[in-house]
Amino acid sequence: MAFNHNDHYHSLLTRQIPPGARRALDVGCGTGRFARTLAARGLDVEAVDPDKAVIDAATGQGIRYIHGDITTMELEPGRYDYISCLASLHHVPFDTVRTLRAALAPGGVLAVLGCYRASAPSDYLFDLLAIPANAAMRLALIGRPAPEVDAPVAAPSMTLAEVKGEAATLLPGARIRRLLFWRYLLTFRAV
Repeated sequence: MAFNHNDHYHSLLTRQIPPGARRALDVGCGTGRFARTLAARGLDVEAVDPDKAVIDAATGQGIRYIHGDITTMELEPGRYDYISCLASLHHVPFDTVRTLRAALAPGGVLAVLGCYRASAPSDYLFDLLAIPANAAMRLALIGRPAPEVDAPVAAPSMTLAEVKGEAATLLPGARIRRLLFWRYLLTFRAV
């Protein structure tokens, strides 16, 4: 399979799963690569995506795939022990995290592998560091087939500073750290 920036961070994201977690929601699941990772760890997984083509192509045992828009779905309060959003939060209004936060069980974790719009000098420095690393990863995977169906891509509109500001209001206590490959990790634990 060709190099995928989101797949690169699967192990980091699985380390955010709280002990004893049973139910997970994967928002913007695409064809279900991360949902399958969660199911393989014994979680009961619901995976949602607004793109019908990727939902139709999604596979995996122990996963309930839902063709839907997270901004209009009614999520049961306190249902999920773990909610993941891999490069999907920038496709919806950021305040969608309110709905996700309410759907977390006590002690549950929201883990966002997000994309941000570069604006600060430090952003451009990370971009420069990512370019050769990205090229090396792609070269290492030459000859491996790319997925037949992939989720739509959108450019992020929020800067990392804006994400941090909104998260401070909507997800008090959230931790955000910049990652290589044009990503950040936001983690929030419900009390």
